[in-house]
Amino acid sequence: MIEFKLQGEFIPLIQLLKATNLVQTGGEAQQVVSQGLVKYNGKIDYRKRLKVKRGDTVAYQNELISIQ
Repeated sequence: MIEFKLQGEFIPLIQLLKATNLVQTGGEAQQVVSQGLVKYNGKIDYRKRLKVKRGDTVAYQNELISIQ
């Protein structure tokens, strides 16, 4: 599990994937989200500009990110 310490009120999903090094570029992040490969709080979510907040979880490729 990756514990991500949020600095502000939220982080866009694409930026979170890049910040945790699960993807290399923003374009790659957009592709995996639009292909339905990312789960937000246990459900597949296709929103690229999704605002991830404290208490949320994001799963991608057998990695779980917990937002602190």
